[in-house]
Amino acid sequence: MFSLPSFSSLLRGFQLDEADKPQPHWFHTLQVRRLKVQRGRSNSDPMGGKSFDQEFQWKTGLQFGTANSYLNLEKLGEGTYATVYKGISRINGHLVALKVIRMKTEEGVPFTAMREASLLKGLKHANIVLLHDIIHTKESLTFVFEYVQTDLAQYMMEHPGGLHSYNVRIFMFQLLRGLSYIHSRRILHRDLKPQNLLISYLGELKLADFGLARSKSIPCQTYSSEVVTLWYRPPDVLLGSTDYSTALDIWGAGCVFIEMLQGTPAFPGEADIFEQLQKIWAVLGIPTEETWPGVNELPNFRPGENELSQLPYKTEDLAQKMLTTVPRHRISAQDAMQHPYFNTLPPPVTQLRDSKCAPLCVFVCVLFVRLTLRLFVHFCPSS
Repeated sequence: MFSLPSFSSLLRGFQLDEADKPQPHWFHTLQVRRLKVQRGRSNSDPMGGKSFDQEFQWKTGLQFGTANSYLNLEKLGEGTYATVYKGISRINGHLVALKVIRMKTEEGVPFTAMREASLLKGLKHANIVLLHDIIHTKESLTFVFEYVQTDLAQYMMEHPGGLHSYNVRIFMFQLLRGLSYIHSRRILHRDLKPQNLLISYLGELKLADFGLARSKSIPCQTYSSEVVTLWYRPPDVLLGSTDYSTALDIWGAGCVFIEMLQGTPAFPGEADIFEQLQKIWAVLGIPTEETWPGVNELPNFRPGENELSQLPYKTEDLAQKMLTTVPRHRISAQDAMQHPYFNTLPPPVTQLRDSKCAPLCVFVCVLFVRLTLRLFVHFCPSS
């Protein structure tokens, strides 16, 4: 029998830091620039026109819900159904993100857009991207979101090799806060991946792109198994199950957790669902009818050998609880926030209200005070 890689192999090169102690290079991904005050708006013309004053006029009487209330500054990205622009509100001067959804004459407004708007209108949380406005014209439907500087995928590209463990901890806590909030309202995100997790210049993490989200309060016997990008799709869904719950999002969050730690995706399948399952089984082991009752009945299941690894550390323990193959055994977002992995977070972070975020700069201040005190004790011991 061949030897399967252990779960620890996902974290090769990553040093666990379970003790609350200052680490060398703990500014790794933080950067001093994150502590700077917000700069004033530039008077240069971002559109390359004659002048800022000529191209951009503050107007009184503009209302929400109208296209001329916003000005496009630059394209941020483009997908199959929508294009996202950086923009500015001509009502209050705030930067915004404009998600322009193309309309098909014969179909009208895409159902995913209607679902996203319906869900986001009722979500008000510091770790959920805020929907400011909706603009509906004959040609397009535009969602006006708060502007957030980057996403986790881009952030990790700029800091290769895995993020610093302190940053992983604060990002992960915010992700779980957002999930706990939507799950308490019986909403599933269904598409967790680094590209859908926005990061502000202060280190605030916000869940975005609710196009595949689903409210469990809507009567429905089964859901679709074609949800979640393949790398972040849980084994039960890969095996063809359409009877899933909040555990779907927990698996995706666990994959993001590992990716932040090691700098590469946890289970990067390349071909189809069967290769994706092999990536998962190689780490977690192939389930059996004894370990997962009913698994033999799932349409895509193929039996095989099983070998599980022991996970002795807090970081790995949390990852294991999130990446359990049996969905009903996965830890909830609320319980995950209470895991010992987060014990080193300061109370100002763990006791935040829903309307408040946990930016990295707050965490830095606490760490700086702790480091200063320890240096003082080291160099100036009491007699």
